[in-house]
Amino acid sequence: MSLIIAYIGKKGCVMAADKRKIGYFGDKKNLEILEKDLYDGIIIDDDEFKKRADELGISVKITDDASKLKIVGNCIRGEVSTKGTFETRRRRIYGTTSGYQLVELLGSEVTSRNAGETGIIIFGNNFAKKMAENLISKKFKPSSSLKSKGEVFEEIIKEVASKTPTVGDNCDVLRQDPLFNASQAQKHLNVTIDNDVKVLAKFRQTLTEQLVQQSIEIEMANKIIDKGDIGKVVSIDENMLFVQLNDKTQAMDENWKKLAGPGQNVIMFTESDNVKLGDTVTIKDENLCLKKDESSLKCDVILCSL
Repeated sequence: MSLIIAYIGKKGCVMAADKRKIGYFGDKKNLEILEKDLYDGIIIDDDEFKKRADELGISVKITDDASKLKIVGNCIRGEVSTKGTFETRRRRIYGTTSGYQLVELLGSEVTSRNAGETGIIIFGNNFAKKMAENLISKKFKPSSSLKSKGEVFEEIIKEVASKTPTVGDNCDVLRQDPLFNASQAQKHLNVTIDNDVKVLAKFRQTLTEQLVQQSIEIEMANKIIDKGDIGKVVSIDENMLFVQLNDKTQAMDENWKKLAGPGQNVIMFTESDNVKLGDTVTIKDENLCLKKDESSLKCDVILCSL
């Protein structure tokens, strides 16, 4: 659902990309029918797209604010991606003066990497790509400036967008023109791409850790005890009590790390002078207290069920 046009020449690189992003939800077979209609050019605008999606029972979300281009080092990176069930597939072009590389990734693992020196590269579905190629053959002037080439690419993207909802008419254009020959370009591309992929891997690792932590937090939050007995008093030191947890209770810190399990002691505090060894500690109406007289207790742990 993208169109990226890149020119790589001996005087610099220019890329243009639409900003459209489309999300689907629905029956897999009907999704395939909808995508075929889109890629065959049968559906020509957003209204027809939404109508056809409704007929097939497919929910769609269209946005036109996705950034598909980025300056990385002295290169421009263009990316199209497809989210699968478990991993995201990315197809990237890195371009600079006198050189480019095409990189395919599954997650953050490089599965394909090819290099070239000069040319015009197009990312897009077959319908959009063929239309763009036809327009380039008519409008593109090799002798024009990078700025003019970018303006032509922007015009082409807007024209393609008028014929298919797979491409949006909002557009980004970026240029880079460092002084590189072909050898220097590939050396710079190699270093830039290697570092960029490492950044992606680190980002994915951080994101995974955050998702795991969020999952743990949700799971533990559902286990917080809001009623019922949790243990008994086994030691008293003025207003400080040692409470032995029963076989259904564990104590966690604020980061959901386990501090005490069944049979182990946690410290609680009381203002009552009527506490006896063996008194049952309970939670009633979400309040921690002694069961016998509901006198309030305090502690610095989170009490959860196993």
